Amino acid sequence: MSLTLRDVSTGYGRRRVIAGLSLPDLRSGEVTTLAGPNAAGKSTLLKAIAGLAPFTGQIALDGQDLAQLSAPARAKIVGFMPQSLPSGASLNVLETVITALRASGERAVTEPPETRAMAVLLRLGIDHLALAGLDQLSGGQRQMVSLAQAIVRAPRLLLLDEPTSALDLARQVRLLSEVRRIAAEGRIVLTVLHDLALAARWSDRIAILHKGGLYAFGPPAEVVTPAMLGEVYGVIARVERCSQGHLMVQIDGEIPGGASGAGAKERGAQA
Repeated sequence: MSLTLRDVSTGYGRRRVIAGLSLPDLRSGEVTTLAGPNAAGKSTLLKAIAGLAPFTGQIALDGQDLAQLSAPARAKIVGFMPQSLPSGASLNVLETVITALRASGERAVTEPPETRAMAVLLRLGIDHLALAGLDQLSGGQRQMVSLAQAIVRAPRLLLLDEPTSALDLARQVRLLSEVRRIAAEGRIVLTVLHDLALAARWSDRIAILHKGGLYAFGPPAEVVTPAMLGEVYGVIARVERCSQGHLMVQIDGEIPGGASGAGAKERGAQA
């Protein structure tokens, strides 16, 4: 199974955020992270793949053009976790997950939707919140509920927009460990992360977006470099390995004048 993006452009209204972006095919069993500075287009690209933002170009899952699918048909195969759940919702946690389960129009024939929804909450360790209202939850709890909504239909493609932004350290590890397990079940996972150390630790490949295009793509050790951090983020940095061999990013200062963009041309896509 693979996700194909070819010559994709997207944005809002007349403002084009991503222009002519292509990526090597994203493969099942892997976690790929979209990274880059603010306003690089990471979330916008994720929304385009999810069908929530207009785009031109090709976005296909196993050769199936996602733009040609109806919303229920797309919901069967694509799960999307936004940065935050809508505020003011009056449903409790279990009801919101059941609602997400039914978004594809499917009707359970082997088990009640309540059973399937509770199984997902149990898997994420938030079954104790089943009857709590969304307005009673912390930001981190709401993010875990959002993940439950995204995975309850067992989608082939899982899109996560800054899934750890409101989580404490322990829950970051819990969520990202679960994301790795979901990928290992044969799914494609594409996530947006700002923390490059987290991205390097949990991702198979990283795509760095910059100035509306692709700056670099590949394994974390090839992508997260002092040169990239200087050119894209405008910082003086060191990339080192900890005692367990994981990449660590040490920021020593800001480059006067910020990132020059001198190296921002697409470096080519390396599988």
